Amino acid sequence: MTLRKLLLPLLLLGASGQAMAHNPMCECKPIDGGQIECTGGFSDGSGAPGVTLDVIGYNEEILVPGKLGENSKLTFKRPEGEFYVLFDAGPGHVVEIDYADIEQ
Repeated sequence: MTLRKLLLPLLLLGASGQAMAHNPMCECKPIDGGQIECTGGFSDGSGAPGVTLDVIGYNEEILVPGKLGENSKLTFKRPEGEFYVLFDAGPGHVVEIDYADIEQ
């Protein structure tokens, strides 16, 4: 086998790993009516429709169970007290946003 035939598969494997790498992203902001709107997606520009986005109290109780809509957004009423938002697209693709990081 020639060196060229051996190197080609290795080069393709390296390129495919880079093309598939993307990081989860989630942003939450207050909107009118005491509500919060969260938008999720990935660093490659793709959206995240159907991805789990839960609002969880500091006691680990799920306050608002949810999934992102077709527009990769979820809107919910701001809970009382301390909470965090958990965007969970699977192992290694998790983002937590603390209530203190969401403007009042």
